[in-house]
Amino acid sequence: MDERKIGFLGGGNMASALIAGLLEGGSVAASYIRCAEPNSERRQKLGERFGITAVENNAELVDWADCVVLAVKPQVAQSALLPARSKFGPDKLLVSICAGVTIDSVAQWCGSGVRILRAMPNTPALAGRGATALARGATASDDDVRFVTSMFERVGKCWQVSENQLDAVTGLSGSGPAYVFLFIEALADGGVRSGLPREVSMQLAIQTVLGAAQLAAQSGTHPGALKDSVTSPAGTTIEGVFALERAGFRHGVMDAVCSATARSAALGARKTSTDS
Repeated sequence: MDERKIGFLGGGNMASALIAGLLEGGSVAASYIRCAEPNSERRQKLGERFGITAVENNAELVDWADCVVLAVKPQVAQSALLPARSKFGPDKLLVSICAGVTIDSVAQWCGSGVRILRAMPNTPALAGRGATALARGATASDDDVRFVTSMFERVGKCWQVSENQLDAVTGLSGSGPAYVFLFIEALADGGVRSGLPREVSMQLAIQTVLGAAQLAAQSGTHPGALKDSVTSPAGTTIEGVFALERAGFRHGVMDAVCSATARSAALGARKTSTDS
């Protein structure tokens, strides 16, 4: 990371995860990070936890920062940016992590040729295991992309995609943790139904999902082949796999991703039509 001053508009969970990642190991000094947050109690907690300056005024933050991370709820993105509009310009880099808010919308609210990238991180960034997809605006430079990529790699992994693919990213990795949490809960419930104590069953479920994901990541083997390696003829695992197939497990997961993707696109279209 270089010594650009990074300002966060919004001090919620995702902003906190990114701030923690940037500060870890001293890659960015606390003096190079600030946050604008309307909630006074949250401002105080951000200052105490990270040793950063937390302010109330968005325009003050944008004026100070070289890179601004828009980390507010999508429905308040416009109202967060407009008061600071006069502070934006070609010398500013803006990174939006607002789901469904297009680069064109952000550019309209900021004006003055600000350099924009749009990112879709997910909540495992809170544990340093996030998955982030990054879309580049027309005015963003190669250096901007490298800088923002390195920022998100502090809390996980980052890939570059086209903006029209971000709805699918939202449906898969953005919403995906909820599907995995649901699976963990169901896996644990199955253990309880089969006679395991609740706490033991939950810990086994969590570790099983964690271990399987790590094996898939580290081995480079297709998940189907990994599944085949566990399913011996007429054994217990193939019986369980058959029960999942009978229940439409894979169809359900694929449909969840596609439904969430469609919802993301619809929300973005509605936001755009409201702006125009």
